Amino acid sequence: MQTDLDRSDVRILDLVQEHGNLSAAELAERLGMTASTCWRRMSRLEETGVIRRRVALLDREKVGLNVLVFSQVKLAGHGRDALLKFEQAVRQHPEILECYTLMGETDFLLRIACRDIKSYEAFFLDHLSRFPGVQSVHSFIALSVIKETTALPLSAGPKGIPR
Repeated sequence: MQTDLDRSDVRILDLVQEHGNLSAAELAERLGMTASTCWRRMSRLEETGVIRRRVALLDREKVGLNVLVFSQVKLAGHGRDALLKFEQAVRQHPEILECYTLMGETDFLLRIACRDIKSYEAFFLDHLSRFPGVQSVHSFIALSVIKETTALPLSAGPKGIPR
């Protein structure tokens, strides 16, 4: 369910996406608001789930996760139980950063981070290929990252969000 956002909310969200560690007072100062107004707006955005949480974004390679793999997974069956068992298996492995259910020939797309190719091979052989219901896995190694962001394009969002 979409939350109604006004121009001030969007300005707060734009700034928080880039600088999640700023206090309400610091946000208010940068946005030209009072601290209490900014704090109330931030609280509402958090309570309504627009801001799910604030986290530190780590450099994957600097912590030794040098290989990024995208894996397309096709399941043998598509019943509710098969999908649920696969999803439960995915949630148990921190190497899997993201998992999306897809329409079409591929059932799931996974983004996986590993130390090196050998680590991915071990993960594939010991875990991914053994997940419940897996029929096939097609994996792609990312050679380089052209663009990577967590910031949502609020200016390209639904009509009605004032800029």
